[in-house]
Amino acid sequence: MPRVQRRIYLDSASTTNIDPEVLSAYKQLLDRYYVNSESLYDEGAEISRMLEKARSACAGLLGVKSNEIIFTAGSSESNSAAVKGVCFAQPGKKHIVTTQIEHSSILNACRQMERVFGYDVTYLPVTEKGSIRIDDLKHALRDDTALVSIMLVNNETGAVNPVRETAEYVKKHSHAFFHCDITQAVGKMPVSLENIDLASLSAHKLEGLKGSGILVKKTHVPFEPLINGGEQEGGLRGGTSNAQVNMMFARTLRLALERESKNREHIQKLHDILIEGLRSIDGMEINSPEDGLPCTVSFSYEKIPSEVMQNALNRAGFMVSARSTCEAHSNNPSYVLQAMGFSDARASSCIRVSMSRHNTEQEIRELIHTLKEITDKYGEL
Repeated sequence: MPRVQRRIYLDSASTTNIDPEVLSAYKQLLDRYYVNSESLYDEGAEISRMLEKARSACAGLLGVKSNEIIFTAGSSESNSAAVKGVCFAQPGKKHIVTTQIEHSSILNACRQMERVFGYDVTYLPVTEKGSIRIDDLKHALRDDTALVSIMLVNNETGAVNPVRETAEYVKKHSHAFFHCDITQAVGKMPVSLENIDLASLSAHKLEGLKGSGILVKKTHVPFEPLINGGEQEGGLRGGTSNAQVNMMFARTLRLALERESKNREHIQKLHDILIEGLRSIDGMEINSPEDGLPCTVSFSYEKIPSEVMQNALNRAGFMVSARSTCEAHSNNPSYVLQAMGFSDARASSCIRVSMSRHNTEQEIRELIHTLKEITDKYGEL
């Protein structure tokens, strides 16, 4: 299959292109404000004021207090900080509850807590639809549970967890704190942080700049810093602030929330075309649940391994992933699909298509046409 000149991006769960309004504002900011926000001269003080204004705006958009926003380098840092920061602040508790399908930044943080610090971690199973059962959580909670961490939307399948009900139960029946990774949900569905003690999100998933994340930490939550340094971020995240980039998070978040409803309608149409097309291909299996977020669709064609399918699509001009980009260089089957009960063959042949407002119906139809060509060519080898 010859390489084509036109490239079609279908990997928005991995990252997004920068919104022109955000990029323009950032360039203008850099032209004048390039100094350290902690500096005592006028320019540094002005950047510090602008950063606090952006922090307040982010807080308002998320429905929390300004001093509950901690700027980080991204969701991976926010996730790791949430796990370790809350647990280290409660030395008498040595138990964590999470799920088998969390992002690797959560799972690896929990494994480190087990391996290095002697914590006991319960990894909740999921249904074939990729979401947890609340009854499993109820049985997992213990008196020494320090933290429950459950993602809202899975980054591989788009499956949505019952976070509202889960957080409410934890709040009423446990002294554990509740963390939620909302990275793949913000700007794609309504998100409420009621009963959620900590939450992670990242700007580059929202057409913002890379290197900027947020950890929402409610004021009542005990916390030990992951990164030690000065008094940046209220003493909770040391190191020179990436102030100019973090300032853009407020604009990025506002634009994403303003466009949420319109984008969802457009992406639902793309999703429906994609699902119909996938079902027309013999042997194609759809891994994403019907009630998941429409922007992310995982599917498998067991006769063609993920790497082969991904390379064939790449040569045809399509940019897609097999699973989470943080796991892109792993040759192992998708641990998310394995947790959902799918076979190793199915978990080793998965492809993830994640769509945005920039994609068109014609692009999805071209993808289906190309998939049919690939399965016809390679499926019988």
